[in-house]
This record gives sequence, structure tokens and C-alpha cells, in this order.
Amino acid sequence: MSGVQTIEVPEGDAGSRLDRWFKRLFPHVAHGRVEKLLRTGQLRVDGKRAKGNFRLEAGQMVRVPPLPDPTEEKKEFVIHPADVEFMKSLVIYEDGDLIALNKPYGLAVQGGTKTMRHIDGLLPALGEGCRLVHRLDRDTSGVLLIAKNRAAAAWAGRAFQSRRAEKIYWGISNGVPRPLGGEVKGYIAKGKSDISFGRINEGREVMVAVKHGADGAKHARTLFQTVAQAGQKAGWVVMQPLTGRTHQLRLHMQLLGAPLVGDPKYLTDRPKPGGLADQLHLHAYSIYMPRPNGTHVSVTAPLPAHMKDSFRTLGFDLNMTIPPMDEDI
Repeated sequence: MSGVQTIEVPEGDAGSRLDRWFKRLFPHVAHGRVEKLLRTGQLRVDGKRAKGNFRLEAGQMVRVPPLPDPTEEKKEFVIHPADVEFMKSLVIYEDGDLIALNKPYGLAVQGGTKTMRHIDGLLPALGEGCRLVHRLDRDTSGVLLIAKNRAAAAWAGRAFQSRRAEKIYWGISNGVPRPLGGEVKGYIAKGKSDISFGRINEGREVMVAVKHGADGAKHARTLFQTVAQAGQKAGWVVMQPLTGRTHQLRLHMQLLGAPLVGDPKYLTDRPKPGGLADQLHLHAYSIYMPRPNGTHVSVTAPLPAHMKDSFRTLGFDLNMTIPPMDEDI
């Protein structure tokens, strides 16, 4: 076990998220342990508590509590052969730098207080040095990129932060958005739901639309288009987030009057279309990722079973041509 360390943030690390900066320095420490160090205030910046998404500045002093030796930490995680087989079954693309998974519905990307099985904890099944590049909600399926080395994680992370990486999502909405296409933009922040629509949802933590200057407000932008409709009961909606806020797409669909089918947080008083599974209908369909050498990676993930069934039930044609979205609309 190491002692307490105080590390000065170098000039080259300015702008890094605290949790990612920590993981680069101490890759053997599991993400769940990092989260606990932050929650309990053991990992501090300039003597103050900080969250994982805190952006560091050059010259700041980070307090690092005593950590287990790498050999001790590795003993905590034993990857079962079945997990290796499972993770490899999710791979839809691989090259020397990146792996793309088709993340299934219901599997968390990272651990938490009650989440022991998650993608981050299973990454050793894909090879030493693999690390997350971005994240998806537990109930969102689709393309999830994994970096195979530190250098790839750095350039891929910059592509996401600068919005040069393009992500396209498919969803099925409960009702039809109004308007049928365009851009949703505005400020959002963490808040409490004040509606229940007959379900136990009132007071639950959700993202809400707020005014500029509100506490924790962040600007969010989403391009969307309704590709097909099943009358007024449901729509096939294609979405392109231009920012990467928590639950951004789910909130924006609710604000358009047509939240995603099966969403347990962003609700409507409209009954769910008959014959559709009570699972979130949101799928990270594709990612376009530019490389530093001028080439690019483009990956598409097949739909999960519950969404395929819903497309058939609603009569949506998966082979139809979808026009590209225009950011200048």
C-alpha cells in the first residue's frame, strides 16, 4: 500500500477530466474504486472535494490517498472464461488502435454502488491496456468504442471532446415529434421530476430544461428527423447529438412531446403503443471517428432484438434510405 501523494498537474494535462487523468496515472485502480475515492473525498483538488468530470488546470495540486500495489489490485478481478467469450461476442470492429462493441441493452458501461458487472470491469477480457473512450447509458444499446492503448485513447478522446466524432442514434418515439425534424437546443441541468403520469416518478433525479445561468446549466444541441410514422402513435426518429450531455437525447425527445418508448424516466401520459417491449428504444446506430493520419473509422451496430421486433410491429422498413441531417437547418 502506498502513502498519501500530492501531485501537481503539469501544463500538458490542463483540461483533462479528473477521473481520466487519475486513471492514466494509476491504470491498475478499478473505476469503481476511483468513484469511491471521489465520493468519500479522499481524492481532492487543491484541498477541495471534486467530481470525476472536474476539468483540471495546470499547477493544481491533487491529493491521492494511499493506493494498493498493482499486484494487489489485479487480484480483485478474475475474468472468467465465459466473460472472455461474452465480450468477444460483442466485438463488431477491431484494428490496431480501437475495438467497437455492440453494447447490449441493460448492461452498464461503468460500475456504481449496486453495479458489479459492467463493461469497464470486463475490459481485461479484450486485452491488456484496453480502456473506455466514451459511455452509453445502461439501457442504451449500440456502438461503444474501446481504445487498445493510451495513445489511441488520447486522440479518440480529443475527437469526442471537439465534436469531430459523429454519432447517430436511432429511436422509436411514443407519439410523433412536433416538428418532425430540425434542431433542439437549450440549457439543461440536473433536477427533480415533478410529473409521475401515474407512475412512481415524482421527485426522481432527471435532467430538466433550464434557463441560461441556472445552477449547473449546460448547453445541449440535437439534430433530429422523423424517418417514418405509424400514424400518430409512434415514430422512427434518427438523432445526432452535437453536444454530449447526460440523457440529452432522452430529454430532448420528451421536450418534443414524444419521449422514447420504454423510457422509465422521461415520461408521457400517452399509453405505450401496443405490442412493443417495455424496454428503452434507443440505439447508438453508428460512429464516424476521424484518425490523426487523415483516415477514419466508421462503424454501424445492428439493432437489438426488442427494437427489431418493434420495427416489424410498426411496419417500419429498415432498408429505406435515410437522408443526412443538416446542421445548418
